[in-house]
Formats: sequence, C-alpha cells, structure tokens
Amino acid sequence: MTEESSIADGGDARLDPNAFRDADDHLNPLWIERLREHLLAGEEPDVADMMEPLHAADAGDVLEALEADERLKLVQMLGDKFDYEALTEVDENVRSDLMDELPTDEIARGVSTLDSDDAVYILEDFDVGDREEILAQLPAFERLSLKRSLDFPEESAGRRMQTDFIAIPPFWTVGQTIDYLRGEKELPDEFFQLYVVDPSYRVLGTIPLDKFLRAKRQMHIEDLMNRDLMTVEATEDQEEAARHFERYDLVEVGVIDENKRLVGVLTVDDIVDVIHEEATEDIKRLGGVGDEELSDKVLSTVRSRAPWLFVNLLTAILASSVIALFDATIEQMVALAALMPMVASMGGNAGTQTMTITVRALATRDLDRGRVRRLIAREMTVGLLNGGIFAVMIGAVTAARYLNPGLGVVIGLAMIINMIAAGTAGILIPLALNRFKIDPAIASSVFVTTVTDVVGFFAFLGIAAIWFRMF
Repeated sequence: MTEESSIADGGDARLDPNAFRDADDHLNPLWIERLREHLLAGEEPDVADMMEPLHAADAGDVLEALEADERLKLVQMLGDKFDYEALTEVDENVRSDLMDELPTDEIARGVSTLDSDDAVYILEDFDVGDREEILAQLPAFERLSLKRSLDFPEESAGRRMQTDFIAIPPFWTVGQTIDYLRGEKELPDEFFQLYVVDPSYRVLGTIPLDKFLRAKRQMHIEDLMNRDLMTVEATEDQEEAARHFERYDLVEVGVIDENKRLVGVLTVDDIVDVIHEEATEDIKRLGGVGDEELSDKVLSTVRSRAPWLFVNLLTAILASSVIALFDATIEQMVALAALMPMVASMGGNAGTQTMTITVRALATRDLDRGRVRRLIAREMTVGLLNGGIFAVMIGAVTAARYLNPGLGVVIGLAMIINMIAAGTAGILIPLALNRFKIDPAIASSVFVTTVTDVVGFFAFLGIAAIWFRMF
C-alpha cells in the first residue's frame, strides 16, 4: 500500500502494521492485510499469534472486516483457540452466514465454552431442528439449562439471564459460606451478590459481596441478608428489566419464574447490551429502516426500506394535490413556487425535533397526563415563538428580494401557522400512535412530515390567494 493510498483512505501513512487499532480506534488496515496474508498462506501459528491477545469484542470486529470465506478459514484455522464469544459481537447476518458453514459438532463444542446467556444468544438464531441437534451434543445439565432459557419469549429477561448463580440457605454462617465458596469448583466466573433461598429456591434475601466480606465468620446469613427484594420475572421484556437497572442503579438482579423460584441472574454487562440494542432499534425505526444491519445484502435492504418509502410516496401525492388546488394562484405569481418549499421544510424540521423528544419520552415512560399537557402547551408556545422569529427573517428577505412587502407578509404568516402545527403534530401524532398500540418510532415521521407539508402548502398558498385577491 502506497503512502498516497493510505492518506486517501483516511488513514495514517505511518501506521504500525503490528498495531491492532489506529489513533482513531479504527481497525488498522495494515494489521488486517497482514492477517489476510497469513490466512491465504495457511500459516496457522501466525494467525493464532495475531488473534490470541484480542478481546472477544475485537475479534468480532475482525470477523466483520473479513470476507465470508476468510471468516470461515479463520475459525477453522484457530480451532479450539477460537473464542465463540466473538460471535455475540457481530451482526446477525455475519453470524448466521458463518454458522451455516460450520458443522454442528463444532458449534456444540464452541457453545459449551460460553456463559449460558451468550450460548442462548447464539442458539436462538437457529431453526428448531438445527438447535435441537446442537443441544443433543451437550452434557445433560447444560442442555436442560439452555433449553429452559430458550423456552422463554424472545427479548425477555429469561433469554438474557445467566443460569449460573450462588444460592445459599439462611441458616448458614458467613464462615460456612466462605468455606463452601472456596471448595466449590463450579462457581460462576463473575458474581456480585449471594442469593439466600428456601428449599424450593424461592428468594428470601440477597447479600452484596462488599457487605458479605466485611461480616464476621460467626454471623448467620439470615441476620446479614437484605430482605428488600428486587427481582424481575423471566417473562418480563428485556427493556423493562433494563429500566429497573437504570432506575435503581443495579449491578445484578435475580430472575424468577412463574412460581417465584430463582432461575437465573441478570448482570449489568448484559443490560448495557440491551440498552444499546433498544436505543439503536428506536433510531433505525425513526428512519424507517427497521432492524437493518450494515452487513445486509442489497435485496434485503430494499425489502426493508420499500414499504415506508411507498407510504411516503402516498403522503407526497396528498401534499401535491394540495398544491394543485392553487394552480391559478401560482400562475399569477411564479415566486410562490420558489418559496413554498421553505415553509414546508421549516415545519418539517420543527416537527421532527418535537417528535424525537416525544418518542424518546414515551420509550422511557417519562410522560404522564400532567406532563403531556405541559408538553403540548410548551411545544405550541415554542412553535409560535420560533415561527415569529423566522417569519420576520424570511418575510424581510422575501420582501426585499421580490420588492413585494405583501409577499413577505404572506410567507411570514404561513411560517407561524406551520411552525405551530409542526409542534402540535410532533407530540400528538406519537401519542395517538402509542394509544393505538402502534410503535411511534416506526410511523411518526411519515405522518408528521405529511401534516407539515399539507399545512405549510395550504397555509402559504391559501393566504396568498386571499391576500392578492384583497390587494
């Protein structure tokens, strides 16, 4: 690679080929190119040496940077050294394509090395038949544990939980518990609190590790435990579970089944992923692209985007029909055609601002009846004030440009009307969609834009028609 091509690609010509990332925290193209050369030459020791120090998240970035055949070759070369946790860090399409090429016994081996929540995350992408074939090759206890998690609804706390946790009886002492923890070989890799349970595994209380480590050996667990329980049900939506973590600053929480028995735990690292996924999902839906990923193929991307583009086409036809009502007015003054887009565009931007605030507030459950009324009043006032400010600006520019003060008055009045309508629509439309159980993140933008276009065109051309008829 020449110095000129490196700079053209936005990189540093002096990049260290041994550095995994560049100064901007992007993958080093020279490092990736060196890995490709080792893959092509079949140099397994060199490939293993390059991948060994990488965290699972970094290994996932490497997989996404490679072509499909290179990914497969990398996994096959690494064999037992490949960390399957990296597959939880890549796009779904990348993971699915790679899984389709690997034998089920190899997948079963890799899944068996993962924490239960990561294993479920990978297995839930498979068809039932393939999933059962993989599970059949796992040890009985691990198979039953994973099947139980997979029986819970998608995107539920039960799918996200880890089934490894530490449960102790209330009659033990701190000393007995310490001795148990030291002698037990099958402890979770990481844990933040102990769960005190009765013989049927119903949670009686919890003990944070910091509190436990400060207690004397002879103290009984039941005297030490927190009795103010915070648990989530396994069938609860993962977004609801994430809200508990956010509201109460949790690090770990127990997950219970329909019989109130402890079946797993949710930890903050899992919830961070949930918050990221849900926020990304909302942003994509606001843009009308659904669950599209960077790795999606052309046809799937077209299918994902086309429906809402079609709806947008219908709303554009509605807006154009409003313009058609004022053909005669536009013919009298061609300047109207040049000024129309400004009124609609300003309203569209103002409506999008309000809509974004409203959709996010609905997602975080921050809106109650009192706040809704205040928000409606605020947004209408903001629309009036912003409309007045920009009406004066655009009115003065229009009057000076076309030497027609009346035209400046017309566009100024239309601007005020459309900005008020934009603020009102930006809050009422998401609220109405939410009331009818329609995701406001998906549908709001199309309808808000339609309102601002129709009101903007109708107000501008309608006022123009009246004004020029009177004067």
